[in-house]
Amino acid sequence: MNIAILVSGGGTNLQRIIDAIDSGELKHTKIQTVIADRDCFAIERALDKDLQVFLLERGKNLSEEINELLSEQNIDLIVLAGFLSILSADFCARWTGKMINIHPSLLPKFGGKGMYGAKVHQAVLDAGETESGATVHFVTSGVDEGEIIIRKSFPVEKGDTVKDLQEKVMKIEQEILIDAINKISRTL
Repeated sequence: MNIAILVSGGGTNLQRIIDAIDSGELKHTKIQTVIADRDCFAIERALDKDLQVFLLERGKNLSEEINELLSEQNIDLIVLAGFLSILSADFCARWTGKMINIHPSLLPKFGGKGMYGAKVHQAVLDAGETESGATVHFVTSGVDEGEIIIRKSFPVEKGDTVKDLQEKVMKIEQEILIDAINKISRTL
């Protein structure tokens, strides 16, 4: 299975996928390309593994530019791994069922436009939630509204901070992202 990974940040989930491929935890999976929508550390992680990397400018043509790049390759699955740009409805329709995202909450709670990173964790704490977690879902034109593939939770402890939740969620994200990719690869 050839995958394209879209990134915007530090690339911890990209690194997890790289490590899972190297260890054999992800079988029959190859990272075909990495696409970033801003200069970020994930690019360095990809270049360290000699992966093909593209840095595209954010803006109204971003989805079209990504689609052009991907249509020139044999891509089976797009993985949004900390990718912050919103993709166009046409792009999402073109890649229906072939694009997944990892989100740092138990969707449908705390999803949607503007809900990413520390903002999600602060919202969880502000709402007094007793649990949080992460979700891998298919991407649709509705932000964080696609079918859930897998999610996992943990209890929010009294006194937890945004940083505590970030650390707990990161561990879960790295586990369920690999599980989701493996699950999808078995259906292709």
